[in-house]
Amino acid sequence: MKLDGAVAVVTGGASGLGEATVRAFIAKGARCAIMDRPNSPGEKLAAELGSNVIFTPADVTNAEQISRALQQTATTFGGVHINVNCAGVGAAMKTAGKAGPMPIEMFEMVVKINLIGTFNVIRLAATEMLKNTPDEDGERGVIINTASVAAFDGQIGQAAYSASKGGVVGMTLPIARDLSRDGIRCLTIAPGTFDTPMLAMLPEPQRQALAAQIPFPSRLGEPREYAALATHIVENAYLNGETIRLDGAIRMPPR
Repeated sequence: MKLDGAVAVVTGGASGLGEATVRAFIAKGARCAIMDRPNSPGEKLAAELGSNVIFTPADVTNAEQISRALQQTATTFGGVHINVNCAGVGAAMKTAGKAGPMPIEMFEMVVKINLIGTFNVIRLAATEMLKNTPDEDGERGVIINTASVAAFDGQIGQAAYSASKGGVVGMTLPIARDLSRDGIRCLTIAPGTFDTPMLAMLPEPQRQALAAQIPFPSRLGEPREYAALATHIVENAYLNGETIRLDGAIRMPPR
């Protein structure tokens, strides 16, 4: 699918991987809706990037809010062709330990946002994509999800996070198969350790220690590299149903 003239909805688009993706897409001629929390920098970012970007505040777990945001996007830009799902949360706690068992509410919250929230957006965005006229390759849309290397190499304290991201990986192929007859592709990117706002809060020695674990290049991933892969996925029509690790060959140790 050509990005020039396409319309993309990016969840978590106000910062980090999502923001980098919005910037990369508009540089290629796309129009973008930043879908993020109402208190995020989404409105400010949209104003900075100009008339090809709008801010559509929404909670990914709220079907009504997502439907309203997608409708706003379709009305403003004439449709929805691409959905990139970057919204997510992290939480770290052992299954059981000196502090007792992990609160089930913590597990539920992480799964609800990272897994159920992602599927909620997918199912509603895909419904909008079904309205599109197929392009010369027969495509109506492209969906890109964000998992994590934790889906495969979950560390101590990551049971909830790994389960949520493993679920995203697990649903990628069946969703691609579900939507194949309609010309909609679905893929997932599984980033390693990236320099995002979450990691920016860590002390510099801890950031350097994380970077040292990465075989090559021995540094934190840059959001622009995620955006570059997302761009390639959109433009390469033969990619479908796959999860792609983007991690500098890291395999996470137990802790």
